Amino acid sequence: MPIPGPAGTFAAVTIDFGGTTARRAGPDDAEELVRLRIVMLAAMDGAPVEPGAWSERAIESLRRRLTGPDAAIAAFVVDRPGGAGLAACATGVVEERLGSPGNPGGLFGYVFNVATDPDCRRRGYSRACLTALLGWFGEQGVPRVTLRASSDGLPLYERLGFTLHAGPVMDLAVPAAAEQGRGV
Repeated sequence: MPIPGPAGTFAAVTIDFGGTTARRAGPDDAEELVRLRIVMLAAMDGAPVEPGAWSERAIESLRRRLTGPDAAIAAFVVDRPGGAGLAACATGVVEERLGSPGNPGGLFGYVFNVATDPDCRRRGYSRACLTALLGWFGEQGVPRVTLRASSDGLPLYERLGFTLHAGPVMDLAVPAAAEQGRGV
């Protein structure tokens, strides 16, 4: 079920949301997407996050994966007003799992890396990016989208129709992957 924007529909390439235009990111945006990821991680952790080998790998991954209209990953961004770089972003991936009665195609969307530079917050930029991303998920035939919300992002996600679910969420750091720098 689509969540309407101002015109009642989503646009997958760009969306004009109250005067803010979100566009689909390309490989040339990889460094800025990772810079915004560092901003987001620092805000979530309450401490500075240093770039390093992990951020270089993330840049290369985005450059490789954000190519072509059929990519299973998409990021939507708002360019910084009057300057170089990005002000905000929202990234998501489509995952194909086994189908079920409620989702015969087995497609699921996952949203991550929703971030806005501190000096650009409270202008609707993340909402524009996320609205465009949700439109892209809809065009991919994804019937359900999930995310992990920070306390700062929770009100926005609820306004867009996301709901909290009770239940245990678990994860595990796989030792071999963690030791090789591929894990958590």
